[in-house]
Amino acid sequence: MPFYKIAEMRENAATANPQQFVKTAVGEFMKAGIVRKPEDEGPPLHMHPNEEQFTLVLEGKLHFVLGDEERICERGDLIHIPRFTNHRSRAIGGTAVFFTVKSPAGDGDLDQDYNRAEGAEQAEKRFAEARKKI
Repeated sequence: MPFYKIAEMRENAATANPQQFVKTAVGEFMKAGIVRKPEDEGPPLHMHPNEEQFTLVLEGKLHFVLGDEERICERGDLIHIPRFTNHRSRAIGGTAVFFTVKSPAGDGDLDQDYNRAEGAEQAEKRFAEARKKI
């Protein structure tokens, strides 16, 4: 059985946003990763038609859009992202680190099932407005 030491895993630029970095592990039915997002970075609003996802915030804060909801998620917050649900997150107040797991495993790339969502531009405008309040 594989065991992983996060500090020893290779970090790669994410395909959906090369400003964020991932360390991934792939199993038979799911893929998991540690994602490091610099402040204000992340892919545009998107959804996964073939993948269900859970994200656990480990460090920092994320401004999260999930469906029709927006909120600030912090260390210890767990977010469930069902298939077909528009979502995106941005680190605020510095770098954020989170653990994420998706199923199915596919080819192992965490961004494999990335599909830009309608309304991505409006989500970025809402983020700009939210940043002014933080």
